Amino acid sequence: MIRLERVIDTLPHGLARLRDEARRDGHRMLDTLVAEWASGATRFERPGEMLLAAYIGEALAGIGGLTREPGLPGAFRMRRFFVAAEHRRAGVGRALAAALLADARHRRQIVTANAAAGSEPFWEALGLVRDRRGGWTHILVA
Repeated sequence: MIRLERVIDTLPHGLARLRDEARRDGHRMLDTLVAEWASGATRFERPGEMLLAAYIGEALAGIGGLTREPGLPGAFRMRRFFVAAEHRRAGVGRALAAALLADARHRRQIVTANAAAGSEPFWEALGLVRDRRGGWTHILVA
């Protein structure tokens, strides 16, 4: 069973393991998450923003967030999205993304994403379409 928890005061236990895996895969988004969290630059606390941790049992299986899109007023951007390899294709990514997109869809807000190579089909299955006009790879126009 997948359990989602909103991250508010402290980054979740187990993030170091996810960050190490992301690095091995050639991704630095979780390094950026940790650095921006520590500096206070990005805490996912403005209206409409959130950071969610996904757990399977007690293990941190994935993480993902939604922030304001700096290049498009009124829009949001999927950020710092990563799921541990052992939990991929088990619904973790879909649960995270669905929860993050739910409010934006309800409010009919635009959401962008910068899909990592190979993850394009995942984002497209969620309704985002390819669009490279504004520094992102995909966009959801609700």
